[in-house]
Amino acid sequence: MEIKITIPEYSDQGLKSEWEHGFEIKTEISNDEILISANKAGLISLAKQLLSLAQDDVPMGYHMHYDEYNSLGESSVALVIEKK
Repeated sequence: MEIKITIPEYSDQGLKSEWEHGFEIKTEISNDEILISANKAGLISLAKQLLSLAQDDVPMGYHMHYDEYNSLGESSVALVIEKK
């Protein structure tokens, strides 16, 4: 199977989040582990976010916040991903 994705470019206005139709992502902490569970559209969407963040033009320290009010499922633990 081949999946083709387009990575949004970084600009002076930051990164634009692009999500696949019907995506579902949920996070929780279980037994001192962070669990990220997602359907296919959610995994592809998360991959886009990570590849966007990995671009050379994105400055160190740039980060993205996700929570149940912004992209994650109900009762999800907040998630921050930062470029180091």
